[in-house]
This record gives sequence, structure tokens and C-alpha cells, in this order.
Amino acid sequence: MKTLCVLFLILATATPAFSQDLIESYVARLSANDHFNSSGKRLTSPAMIIRQDRANFHKFFIRDPEDEDDRYFHDANRRELLQKLLERGNTSRDAYRAIVNGQPLVRVNVYGSRGQAYVDVHILSE
Repeated sequence: MKTLCVLFLILATATPAFSQDLIESYVARLSANDHFNSSGKRLTSPAMIIRQDRANFHKFFIRDPEDEDDRYFHDANRRELLQKLLERGNTSRDAYRAIVNGQPLVRVNVYGSRGQAYVDVHILSE
């Protein structure tokens, strides 16, 4: 029984094997420029707005003063996967509303584990 308890404690505290690695973290202002695609169409999805912000930053060099660089979304294929990455994350409904209806300052965290990535978005200020 003692061995079983010790084994349980080891497994319970051995989370590094199952931990989520922070791959990337950056801050961005989701300004009016980020709420419209290249054709001028209004974006209504948080994922599309964040994706447009990164396209503006990396591809079109349209940057807000608070925008930070990242190494993850410089690639257009990774920007395309953003919606799936957000669906795997834990971003709140309030954060989604703030992104779609406002111009918040956000922190975007990209995590990876066992070959899968996900994104969490946190509102820093509105």
C-alpha cells in the first residue's frame, strides 16, 4: 500500500511529461486596421481579427505602437491555422466579445504539447 501511495505521488507531481510548453507569447493592439480584411470586408470572428493583425504585422507592415513581434505567425500557413488553435485554447467569451467589438490590447500565448498547439488570448486593456 505504501508503494502504491508513493507511486501515486510521483505520478501526480510528474506533470512535466504532460505539461504545455509555451512556444510564443506576444502583445498586440487589435486596432481598426485589424478588423477589416485586405478586401475591406469587416471581420466578425476573433480568430480572423487576430489572424489579420498578424498578417498586417508580418506581411503588410501595418503595425500599432504596442504590437510586438512573434516568431510563430510570421508564416502564412500558421496564421491560417489560427482558428483551430483558438478552438483548442481557453479564451473566454468576454475576451472574444472585446476583440470583435473593441480595440483591445491582448496577450496571445501559443502553447504546444505532443505535437499539437493551441492559443489562449487574454485582454490586457480595452
